[in-house]
Amino acid sequence: MQVIQKITPCLWFDDQAEQAVEFYTAIFRNSRIVEVARYGEAGREIHGKPAGTVMTVAFELEGQAFTALNGGPMFKFNEAISFQVSCKTQEEVDHYWEKLSAGGDEQAQQCGWLKDKYGVSWQIVPGVLVEMITDPDSAKSQRVMAAMLQMKKIDIDGLRRAYAG
Repeated sequence: MQVIQKITPCLWFDDQAEQAVEFYTAIFRNSRIVEVARYGEAGREIHGKPAGTVMTVAFELEGQAFTALNGGPMFKFNEAISFQVSCKTQEEVDHYWEKLSAGGDEQAQQCGWLKDKYGVSWQIVPGVLVEMITDPDSAKSQRVMAAMLQMKKIDIDGLRRAYAG
């Protein structure tokens, strides 16, 4: 029996939903486009989209269901919502950082956060960072926090050096 995900994030785009989904599914290995729905004539006086244009794209990234909506220019993404990408190695951090930051806002890069070319915010987080900043030894955790605050993309070796003192 298939389990239906109870909560699915919906990403509102002006008119780039399909391009954004193609971008994201090319970056994450276990990903796929599930379904594309198109605007019809019904409701055109409200949505203003020509019949046949993409309305929504259902997709999955690493098994997580998402919906992308071409809703128009009324709403823009901001950092109040972001997606965390958990990484085990520096190679993973580098891969996701390079791919997701391509064409994005370089001014929005800080402490493992980035904004992609569609304005969506991502956190590229190595698991070791969480372990280090939650260490009960506050001197170690504070050194790691101070090092992280100086980084754009997280450098695991830099964190380890700070942790060691």
